[in-house]
Formats: sequence, structure tokens, C-alpha cells
Amino acid sequence: MAAKAADGGRWEVVKKGRRPGAGGGGRGAGGDRRALGEANGVWKYDLTPPIQTTSTLYERGFEKIMKRQNKEQVPPRAVEPKKPANKKQPKKVAMLTNPSQKQGRFRSLEEALKALDVAALQKELDKSQSVFTGNPSVWLKDLASYLNYKLQAPRSEPTLSQHTHDYPYSLVSRELRGIIRGLLTKAAGSLELFFDHCLFTMLQELDKTPGESLHGYRICIQAILQDKPKIVTTNLGKFLELLRSHQSRPAKCLTIMWALGQAGFGNFTEGLKVWLGIMLPVLGIKSLSPFAIAYLDRLLLMHPNLSKGFGMIGPKDFFPLLDFAYMPNNSLTPSLQEQLCQLFPRLKVLAFGSKPESTLHIYFPSFLSRATPSCPPEMKKQLLSSLTQCLTVDPLSASVWRQLYPKHLSQSSLLLEHLLRSWERIPKKTQASLQESIQSFKVTNQELLKKGIGNTEQVVTCDTACKGLLQQAQGPRPPWIWLLLLLPISAVGLLCYDLQSHSSFQASLTGQLLLSSGLLPAGQYICAKFYSYGLQGYSWLEETLPACSSHLSTVVRPSLQLAWAYTNATASFLSAHCASHLAWFNENLTDTYQRIQLPDALHQLLRYLKELLLLLHQSVLQPAWHLLLQALAQAQEHWHEVCRGEVTWNCIKTQLSEAAQWTWLCLQDSTVAFLDWALAMISQQ
Repeated sequence: MAAKAADGGRWEVVKKGRRPGAGGGGRGAGGDRRALGEANGVWKYDLTPPIQTTSTLYERGFEKIMKRQNKEQVPPRAVEPKKPANKKQPKKVAMLTNPSQKQGRFRSLEEALKALDVAALQKELDKSQSVFTGNPSVWLKDLASYLNYKLQAPRSEPTLSQHTHDYPYSLVSRELRGIIRGLLTKAAGSLELFFDHCLFTMLQELDKTPGESLHGYRICIQAILQDKPKIVTTNLGKFLELLRSHQSRPAKCLTIMWALGQAGFGNFTEGLKVWLGIMLPVLGIKSLSPFAIAYLDRLLLMHPNLSKGFGMIGPKDFFPLLDFAYMPNNSLTPSLQEQLCQLFPRLKVLAFGSKPESTLHIYFPSFLSRATPSCPPEMKKQLLSSLTQCLTVDPLSASVWRQLYPKHLSQSSLLLEHLLRSWERIPKKTQASLQESIQSFKVTNQELLKKGIGNTEQVVTCDTACKGLLQQAQGPRPPWIWLLLLLPISAVGLLCYDLQSHSSFQASLTGQLLLSSGLLPAGQYICAKFYSYGLQGYSWLEETLPACSSHLSTVVRPSLQLAWAYTNATASFLSAHCASHLAWFNENLTDTYQRIQLPDALHQLLRYLKELLLLLHQSVLQPAWHLLLQALAQAQEHWHEVCRGEVTWNCIKTQLSEAAQWTWLCLQDSTVAFLDWALAMISQQ
């Protein structure tokens, strides 16, 4: 590999067709041996200190990387006596890695690694370190060149997708790994430059036809990034520009992405940085998207503990991923979209971080703005679920929603209807906090309807959902109707069962209970008194009713007609002028009642009482009033028919007398039948 000078036993580069002078130019027998790159005339750096990174290093240093094989070096010779300066040097000998003796290709990388002489590699590295003691970058480059030269196997596709994540480094023997790691430890200060050298050399080899295989450089890259992944993540901007500069060459782009991605398999945080900084910006490119999503899938699979990635994904990165995963007709194929949808729950955990109770309100506006009625069903489901999670976990999300509500009515209507459907699954604490927001929305809806602002249909939809949610928040209504029906039915059923099972009233439990408690004699006494008083009352009515009716008709009829006229006028006036005031009073009374801080038990009691009164009003009073009106109308028609068109007092009196007589006869017959039954039951005792 080198030629020894005549005197000093030091290394010297010997080029074809040229001999060193005896001592001229200060480079005779005492000259230092130069690095391989300087010997080729490519790099013009002083190699005594470590090589420093420059802006043109890759253009000058890697354009002709194989020129080092065009020079001949000879080993040092034994010390000889000084000879005249014009004495010619011995001829050169062929170097070890002459291109005319190029290494042949193996059928597989496994065969190449088995054939690799590790001892020879160690010997060459020892020579390089002994000669270039101050230039560790030269040692590293010699390592990469030697490995890549010896491991000539068929090329693989750029991403090695058919192999494990640590291929080809996983095939390296323990002894070879020890050599590589030992050298990387010695040259720790030059690892960043060495990584750049390997990456750029790989890119240059891709331009050649057929070009060498790149297994040696890949092994070196994996060995570097196993322990030093920050070499990549501290320069993501530079590598992103490199990736964009080769955007028209998919093979080069995939090679860059593969090399940078090796930083993530040993460190989840660094891998996530690489994916967000390098692969997410090119996610929409058809040729690069499959590898980007496959890398993310493998990264999340290898690191199931997501806590180390908290805080890495923010809204700026999260929502483009949401759109890529669920928005149809984007640049991803359906299969890639489905794969990204499967990864999305874990991405959401990473985005929300370790303290979602204090960060989810930041995501709420973007979730809400996307939840439109026209968005795809799967995306709508994901958005509504995320919005519910924000409201449930982060209390500030409700206040953010109140601010956004007037300008997002269509989205809010979807969310309100979703909350109404899933109200039972929402925690009680969240239900209590949401009631305040829903009350605020209800007031806003009324103001929008009065002013005519916004889409009336959307406001009505929101108002209906708000009313439903408030009813859900107040709890289930007590079943008053069923209770009122169940009590008398149960009492009658128990009484009938008691009488049937004991064959008589006296033997039944009810009869014995009434008898032992003294209620049965009292009941008999009361019935007798009622019968007696009924007879007396009937006699009195029979005597006084005709006279009283005639007197009342004469005296009261004009006053009743006048009072009825005044009542109709008053009702018409109130209906025309006081309806709005009554509605305002009702609303303010309801708001005042809701603002009063009363104990929960009292609130519950008042609510039950209100519902009971409403039930009586709706189920009893209103039907009774309608029945009364219908009865009066039918009575009027009946009087017209009976009186043959003209209703007079004499006609009415005659009909009332007949009706009273008929009613009295029916009542008398019923009373006699009841008394006969009661006497028969008593006699059986």
C-alpha cells in the first residue's frame, strides 16, 4: 500500500510514471505519507488535524470516490544506506485493491459475510490507524470502503421492505460488530461526517450502471445510528432539503428515507422526530407514501409504550394526518388510508399527551370546524367522538364551545344531537357542567330567532336538541299516570281475591280487619245515616226546587247574562294584550327558579310537584274542560230538539223535573239494591 523512502522508513505515495526526488522540494526520504484522498488529488486539506466539514466536501470528496484505487502503494522497505539523489526508486507494485482484480459478486449477502476475512479487515484498519493517527475520518472511510468492496451481493430495493428492520446489520457476526463499534468509539468526533459520507456515496452509486451494491454503507449507517440517532434529528432541515432536491428520483428519496429512519428503531422519540420532519411532508407523494406509512406502523409496533412520544405531535401535525386518514379522494390510496385509520387512535394518544385535561381545548376548534353535515360518515364519527372526549376530559372545552357556537350552528347541531343520543354514557360530573352551556345555547337560540340572524332551520334544530338535553339532564319523569292507575286497580284486585278465596265478606281478611277495627259498624251506621239524610233531602228538594228555580231564574238571569258578557270581553282583552307579558313572566320565572341555589332534595321535590301539576292539568283539567264544552254543546242541541226550536224557561223546567225524577228513581233503586246486598252479607255472618 505504500513505498518506503530510501532513508527514513516513513510512508510515501508513489504514483505511476513518477519517482520522488532524492530530497528536493522537502519530500525525499523524509516526507510524510498522505491520505488516500489527498494522494488522488481530490481533497486539498491538511490531514494532520481532523477533517472539518465544509460546504463543498461532498462535491469534491465523493465525486470520484473510487480514484483511490488508481494509485499504487508499496509497503515500507528496510533501511538502506544513503544513495545519490539521482538514483532511481524501485518500480511500484500493484496495490491490494486494484480495479483490474475487482472483487466478484456473491449470490447473497449471507455468503459475502461468511467469506469476509475479519482478521484481514482488522489488519487493514490497524495500518490505517497507525499511519493516519490524527485523522479518524480516514479510518472510518477506509472501513466503509473495505466493507462495501468485499460485500458485493445482488442489490436490494431501496427500503429493504422484505427484510427485518435491522437488516443487513442483523447478519453481521459478533466479532465484526465488535470491530465496527470499537472503531466508531475511537472516532466518535467524526461520526456525523462519516454518516454524510455514507449517505452521499450511496446516492452517487445509484447513478452508476450497474454500480456497486450498498450493503457496506448500510451496515455502517445502522451501526452509527444505533447509538447516535441525534446525528440525524439535529439536522432534519438539511436532510429535508436533500430529499426535496431528489424528488424526481424515487429510488434516491427512498434510500434517504431508509437511512434517516434507522434512527428511530432504537429510540422512539428520535424516530418520531424523523417521521414528522422527513416523512410527513412527503406523505402525499405517490411513490413515497407507502414507505412513510409502513415506517410509522413499524415504529409504533416496536414501541408500544407511547409515553416517550408525548408532546411530539401538535395540532399542526395532527389535523393533516386526520384529513389524510378520513377525507376521501386525497392523494393516498384507499388501502393506505385504511392503514392510517388503524394507526390513528395511537396517534391521537400521542397528540393529546400525558395531560389531556389541560390540552384538549386547543384541539376543540379544529375538531368542531370539520364536523359539518356533509363530511364522510367515518370522519363524522371520529370527530364527534373526539369532541365528546374533549368536553368530558377538559373543562375548558365547554367555554371554547360557547364562544364558537353562534358561528358554528350546523356543527353544533350535530354535536348536540350526538350528546343527546349518548347522554347516558357521559359521566355525571360532565353532565352537570354541560347544563350551564346548554342553558347558554338556549338563550342564544332565542336571541337569534328574535333578531332573525343565521339559518333559522339550524337554530330550530339546535334549540330542539337543547330542550331534549335539558330534559335528559333533569332525570327521568316519575310515572304518575301509571301510579294513579295502578293503585286503585291493585286495591280492587286484592279485595276481589280476598273475597273469592274466603267465599264471604265476613270470612275475608278485609271484613275481619274492618270488624276488628270497628270500621264495619261505623260504615253500616254511616250508610244508614246517608240513606236517611238522602230521603230527607229528596223530600226537601221536591218541595223547594221548583219555587227556588223560578225565583232564581227571575232574579239572577239578567245578572248572569251581564257577567257572562263582561267575562267574554275581559278574556278577549287579556288574550290580545297580555299574551306577550305572560310569556315573558313565565320565562323569567323559570330562569329565576333555575338560578336559586336550593338543596338537591328540595329541587327534586319541586320538580316532581311541578310535573304532577302539569300532569293533572294535561290529563285531567284540560280533558274535563273539553268534555264540559262538548256536553254544553250537546245539551244546547238537545234543548233545541226537545223544545222544538225555541228554548223557554217552562220547557227547561219541565225537562229538569223529568230528569230529576228519573235520577231519583235510579238512585232509589240503586240504594235499595245496595242495602239488600249489605243486609244479606250481614245476615250470613
